[in-house]
Amino acid sequence: MKPSSLIFVALATGSIAIADQHVGGPVWDLGDPHLNVVPRTADEVARIAAITTFPNDFSAPHRFEGKPAGASTVRAMTTADAFSQPSGNISFEDQLDFRLGNGLFRKLWVSSPSSTLASDGLGPLFNARSCQRCHIKDGRGHPPENAEDNAVSIFLRVSIPGPPDAAIAEIQDYIATLPDPTYGTQLQDFAVQGHASEYSFAVTYDEEVVTLADGVQASLRHPTYEAANLGYGPLHPDAMLSPRVAPQMIGLGLLEAIPAADILALADPDDADGDGISGRPNVVWSAEFDQPMLGRFGLKAGNPTIMQQSAGAFAGDIGISNPLFPAGAGECTAAQALCQAAIHGDGDDRGTEIDADGMDLVTFYSRNLAVPARRNVDDPQVLEGKRVFYETGCASCHTPSFVTHRLEDQRAQSFQLIWPYTDMLLHDMGPALADNRPEARATGQEWRTPPLWGIGLTEQVSGHTYFLHDGRARSLLEAVLWHGGEAQAQRDAVVEMQTAQREALIAFLESL
Repeated sequence: MKPSSLIFVALATGSIAIADQHVGGPVWDLGDPHLNVVPRTADEVARIAAITTFPNDFSAPHRFEGKPAGASTVRAMTTADAFSQPSGNISFEDQLDFRLGNGLFRKLWVSSPSSTLASDGLGPLFNARSCQRCHIKDGRGHPPENAEDNAVSIFLRVSIPGPPDAAIAEIQDYIATLPDPTYGTQLQDFAVQGHASEYSFAVTYDEEVVTLADGVQASLRHPTYEAANLGYGPLHPDAMLSPRVAPQMIGLGLLEAIPAADILALADPDDADGDGISGRPNVVWSAEFDQPMLGRFGLKAGNPTIMQQSAGAFAGDIGISNPLFPAGAGECTAAQALCQAAIHGDGDDRGTEIDADGMDLVTFYSRNLAVPARRNVDDPQVLEGKRVFYETGCASCHTPSFVTHRLEDQRAQSFQLIWPYTDMLLHDMGPALADNRPEARATGQEWRTPPLWGIGLTEQVSGHTYFLHDGRARSLLEAVLWHGGEAQAQRDAVVEMQTAQREALIAFLESL
């Protein structure tokens, strides 16, 4: 796909500026200021174009696809630790930093005041006591299994529509929202002693039976979410709620290292090529660099970097202040006076409850969680499923491969041919999957294409096969059947497939 309503301007820095030609909007510098980039040569550009071209022969594996993360790929373990390995090409010294970051990722925070000064500052309102409690084994979270199960790896984001002056003027088509005046931007279902939690997460399901062309039946569960037992009074009457399951953590550093220009080149907001796919970039404000940047991380691409994604999770999920989000009270609002007045853990030499060095280590850990090697890459059924994947049009959004930036100070992510199966763009997935809550430029029906690498190891790592943004799909087939909007044609094609074709497609996905 080629951009139709976007103008790209190469800057002297090697970054990319972009403006909307229909509205004459502001120019956004969507380069990669967080990366120390070596510009590509003309020869490299040609080589990259050749190696990332879609295949037309499916009789054998594509060259290098068995190593989806290039030289940083690791062997596929057969245990639940398959997603917890460091990049395969980092040095011994970097492995030490990885393990220190892992310690902070797993660290259980405690409330203030505490004798464990390096670990206090939890909450007062929070969703989990550590990063690992949501990203169990660095894998995918899940909704509650039953009424007795906790909701520790899923929560509800919340916002209300904002007035025009709440938009970010530097970002064209930014959709103005505001935090809920009482509950902020996400609901926390835990609190430290002496404080009330904000709510209890509740979900109920209605089943819908879908009969496929070959007579096979699948059942889709339609969720209804409720913020029950509100601890601080009612939500705003215009509150918009969005359920979010914790995503898997592998390959984030490689996704961060994809050149912004390569992602933007896939955008086709007006569907100029007529294939029904209209990917758009999300553009968000960088708290780290104080400028608009391409959104990459989060289910709606609401964060530009791993550092900002991690810092936001510390503040919102655990209530831990950090250099990007320094409020000691975390996510609690001015309406929650007791929370604001509580003793916080930022009164010592750290400055914030986790300091800059700690954030660097957690970011390094998150950046270097390795992608396991493919399995059964040359299996005839998998190769047939790969053909079906491409010919059905799945690769129109789930872009198979990229080559990352050449980076002077990130060897593990530098100039790697990777196979994440995502275009990193926003797509309208139809009303059935809509959360009706915008985020930056993303509308209430748009979601970022999720990477597919590692998806076949979900059950091994996370102990379940729940997919999509809220875990409603209980299998890969159900996840496909939920596709609508821009992916309606692909969904319908799967419904009409012969059994052997559909089973081959699932076998291919499970090999990723």
